Amino acid sequence: MPTERVTPRSAFTRHRLLVTQFAKFGLVGVSNTLITYGVFTLLEEVFGVWYIAASGIGFAVGAVNGYLLNRSWTFRGHGVGHDAALRWMVVQGCGLLLDLALIAAFVEGAKLNKLVGQAFATAIVVVITFFVNRRWTFRAHLPPVDAEAASAVVSGTGSAGL
Repeated sequence: MPTERVTPRSAFTRHRLLVTQFAKFGLVGVSNTLITYGVFTLLEEVFGVWYIAASGIGFAVGAVNGYLLNRSWTFRGHGVGHDAALRWMVVQGCGLLLDLALIAAFVEGAKLNKLVGQAFATAIVVVITFFVNRRWTFRAHLPPVDAEAASAVVSGTGSAGL
């Protein structure tokens, strides 16, 4: 009796989901970036706040917006609850440290304009935080598999209702 082979989703389906999530993450990121840059520019240019502090405050405000939108839209149904919020804060905290290190390197080391340095730092941090958030913060939590039932389905002896 032939056994039924259980196969994972096709590569096309997996990549389509990845591209869709990245596009949504990017759109959320646009709103985050507008908020971050708005706060950064207002604090640094209008109120004369030190650019590192202005960057950190802008990043934090954008991070709150990003969590709310990504949780409800980009990764809907994945990673809900306090654990996801805590993981988001950890990822964003690490992203903030990387962002601050990069903007300092671009402005102080490479002598770039502060807004240009912030743009480069943002681009790098966005890509990194997308993959970390996708893999860890908003990972899919699948129900545990009943080993006996799964074995019966794979061997072809299980019921069709599984």
